[in-house]
Amino acid sequence: MILESNIIANLKQFVQYTGFANATWGHIIMILIGLVFIYLAIKKDWEPLLLIPIGFGMIIGNIPLFPGLQVGIYEDGSVLNILYQGVKRGFYPPLIFLGIGAMTDFSALISNPKLLLVGAAAQIGIFCAYIGALLLGFTPAEAGAIGIIGGADGPTAIFLSGKLAPDLVGAISVSAYSYMALVPVIQPPIMRLLTTNKERLIKMKAPRVVSQQEKIIFPIVGFLLTAFLVPSGIPLLGMLFFGNLLKESGVTRRLAETARGPLNDIVVILIGITVGCSTQADKFLQMKSVLIFVLGACSFVCATFGGVLFCKIMNLFLKEGNKINPLIGNAGVSAVPDSARVSHVQGQKYDPRNYLLMHAMGPNVAGVIGSAVAAGILLGFLAG
Repeated sequence: MILESNIIANLKQFVQYTGFANATWGHIIMILIGLVFIYLAIKKDWEPLLLIPIGFGMIIGNIPLFPGLQVGIYEDGSVLNILYQGVKRGFYPPLIFLGIGAMTDFSALISNPKLLLVGAAAQIGIFCAYIGALLLGFTPAEAGAIGIIGGADGPTAIFLSGKLAPDLVGAISVSAYSYMALVPVIQPPIMRLLTTNKERLIKMKAPRVVSQQEKIIFPIVGFLLTAFLVPSGIPLLGMLFFGNLLKESGVTRRLAETARGPLNDIVVILIGITVGCSTQADKFLQMKSVLIFVLGACSFVCATFGGVLFCKIMNLFLKEGNKINPLIGNAGVSAVPDSARVSHVQGQKYDPRNYLLMHAMGPNVAGVIGSAVAAGILLGFLAG
């Protein structure tokens, strides 16, 4: 009898520890969302390097746990919690920026510096979302973290939200990466709405050849100017321009290849899986998360509007032959190189001989710099 009662007690205890006994509808919903992310990544080829780790992370993070097992991402000392510190404390985003710098060619921007203004104009989405978040009742710090979604820059969103609104990191990060994946869906209708057929057919001059010396000087001068302007952006800006110097110096090829290859891949995996895990149902399924997704969409739309409209305004002051095709204005958001590819694809629809990709890379890489600068400005004003 004693043996039987012990066996029954052990079985009951075992059942209490299973996910089946602790599951809620929230866990099921989040697991289904994770499966949707994986489906979109595989079937639609939408940012698979991001959506598959995030989607599977959502599944991992929403396996129902018995409290106190010390395996959940929010339980101090667990393996997932330790890996998540790279997100919360901002270790991972600068390493991603190092890889971005090591794989980015700034030639299009160097050869046509006025495209920097297009990238800056697209950052209006950040400040529109910031104002919208304040109006909806978010604190200034939370509003700043939410606003950065408009830059379409996942690492920057993680970096800023980790500093300003740690409790919202999951919702902000998933929103930022989701809209990055939806660039080919969201931007084209806005681009067509804001441009005329004549504007879409504008052919831009071929970019001039940029010397190796210019490519080496640019990251040094670029860092000094931006860092002195926004010192709080140093972790992102410093690593971005350092990575680019590794690439362009010509004498650190191994370091550049490591930064943009194995190191970048490892950090992307860690960011994706831990951000996904952080979307536990009890933390994620809240009205705040819904509002963040709505504000993220609005900021992304405003950023696209800002970039395209600014190109049209610039054309009012440019001579014939020097005008900018406003279809590259969408590339001012820093979803590299997807938004530049969207510019090119849309241009090809109206003139198959019009090659906009290299031109669009100018505002695209400017958007990377612009979002990091904007994050530095918000961090400087709102931190503490």
